[in-house]
Amino acid sequence: MAYRLALLNDKPRHRGVLKLAAEQAGWEKPLDAGAEGEQRGRGVAVHESFSSFVAQVAEVTVKSDGSYSVDRVVCAVDCGVAVNPDVIKAQMEGGIGFGLAAAISGEISLDQGVVQQTNFHNYQVLRMNQMPEVEVHIVSSSEPPTGVGEPGVPPIAPAVANALYAAIGQRLRRLPLGLP
Repeated sequence: MAYRLALLNDKPRHRGVLKLAAEQAGWEKPLDAGAEGEQRGRGVAVHESFSSFVAQVAEVTVKSDGSYSVDRVVCAVDCGVAVNPDVIKAQMEGGIGFGLAAAISGEISLDQGVVQQTNFHNYQVLRMNQMPEVEVHIVSSSEPPTGVGEPGVPPIAPAVANALYAAIGQRLRRLPLGLP
């Protein structure tokens, strides 16, 4: 975390969401051990778009059968003045769910230039039982209000990839994030 913060030394709003997400996620404390044969990890990512700043900490459990679950996501958002905090929270939660679908199972395959997935029967979206516990923390700010419709989506895949790396010690660099 110190290295990331040092890289963002001249970016106070990035640093602010990163520090808040890490603090609320208990970054400095080790994760509870999983069941026998399970490996757990925590990862983080920070993102800026639409003049909003979002950091997410993801916690994962890799099971002995080679599958994994995303158990918890802590999100911090700085979108200026929080005009409607409930909408901000809902947008972050929805963005996390949407981004997780791509991260976990959102593969698009082509056959002679034609996309093979045609609808939800062969393109799996995130199921309710796959949605992790999500906490959203909104930075108190006097900056002008900014966008919250999309900024929750981009950081979730890298946060999960970093959490899986922390759990298994191997970098995953393609979506969807399947284990080796």
